[in-house]
Amino acid sequence: MHPLLVIESAVAALERPPVAIHAVSPQNWPEIAKNLPPLALAFAAAQGYAAEGKAPEPGKAVLLPDAEGQVGAVLFGTGEDADADPFIYGKLPEILPEGVYRFSAVPPAALDGAVLAFLLGAYRFEKYRDNPVRQVRLVVPEDVDAREVSRLAEAVGLGRDLINTPANDLGPQELADAAHTLAIRHGARFSATVGEDLLEANFPLIHAVGRASATPPRLIDFSAGDESWPKVTIVGKGVTFDTGGLDIKPSSAMLLMKKDMGGAASALATAHLLLDARVKVRLRVLIPAVENAISGASFRPGDVIPSRKGLTVEIGNTDAEGRLVLADALALATEEAPDLIIDYATLTGAARVALGPELPPFYTDDDAAAAEIAETGLAVNDPVWRLPLWPPYDKLLASKIADVNHISSGGFSGSITAALFLRRFTKGVPHVHFDIYGWTPSARPGRPEGGEVQAARLVYAWLRKRYGVAA
Repeated sequence: MHPLLVIESAVAALERPPVAIHAVSPQNWPEIAKNLPPLALAFAAAQGYAAEGKAPEPGKAVLLPDAEGQVGAVLFGTGEDADADPFIYGKLPEILPEGVYRFSAVPPAALDGAVLAFLLGAYRFEKYRDNPVRQVRLVVPEDVDAREVSRLAEAVGLGRDLINTPANDLGPQELADAAHTLAIRHGARFSATVGEDLLEANFPLIHAVGRASATPPRLIDFSAGDESWPKVTIVGKGVTFDTGGLDIKPSSAMLLMKKDMGGAASALATAHLLLDARVKVRLRVLIPAVENAISGASFRPGDVIPSRKGLTVEIGNTDAEGRLVLADALALATEEAPDLIIDYATLTGAARVALGPELPPFYTDDDAAAAEIAETGLAVNDPVWRLPLWPPYDKLLASKIADVNHISSGGFSGSITAALFLRRFTKGVPHVHFDIYGWTPSARPGRPEGGEVQAARLVYAWLRKRYGVAA
């Protein structure tokens, strides 16, 4: 159970009854106002919210006093019913005083999302400062699955913590430690191939990208679940910091590069959800964990490096390292012919130019799966947008001296050509690629500024529906 949730059976033990949060829209405001105590109604009217007047604006909370002068109720604006933000309730932990609250007038169909939004909005990353968080707690409505909502909030919190942790405290080793901790928790089989052993095990691209760092690169590999269940492999890009390599980034572009392991964070969040809920898949998680640093050992533009799949890769730009480490991991994933491969990667700026930070593109050859993914993303408020694996653009990856160049020869369609490069390493196996951002640049309800787990909740919901859960 999430520490900010209070179950109904514990309400009687509270010092005072939970304060009602009235979810107010223009449609229900007259009825809510009619049932307020006279003092509370007068206080609302003094702030411009008369019974027959306007309702509180979306995201605005009006605290109403009780007879003792304490907070007796809260009016919280949700906006027009048809246009309400599903995560609008995520603003409440920011604006409410410490105490215990319960929802009132939230439509039943929106209750689960409202509780989840509340918990996601309460997230704070306070590892490096002593800034106690106000304990704004919520009574779980009887119709809400408290365990499921807590599971979702915990997974997102896990991923956000990893992304928000700076690279001096989260390098390849620490990312492996986090994965190992999660694997132990769920009884998974764990291994890591580290440093020069990557060459012995035939992961030359992962080794090349990470060899310049003082911390050796590694491939994290763990699996759990009944071997008779459908095999699903999740791959997450784990570049714990990206200088750009010898094609060094300008300082302004390096500021957020601690988030370049956001794909690994989403992969671990998804793994926790699937394993904790006992979704009926034999899950495998692969995370190439590297730092793209600069030293005399750095790989260079123009180098030709073999890959695990056997294709030789010409390096067009050392700042496009993510697709290289993914290529070796995806090639490994295909070797056991799983039923599905999913990868998450903070891969291209082109994706952000096309769709912005809130709407990650995804790629797949499976039209039916694409429709299910898009629909599920909207249903759980974890939206994505399909972009095409456009075959004519494949020629942009041509190399004159190797089997393939890992970046396109032109300045266009960067996200699509990156996805086409990855597809060369998964042919014959169903594959979904998410080009995520992994960051909320400015706070929104339920999404504080900082690291963000994208597409994990939707993949969990999609796979849970597709494969079911074990008893």
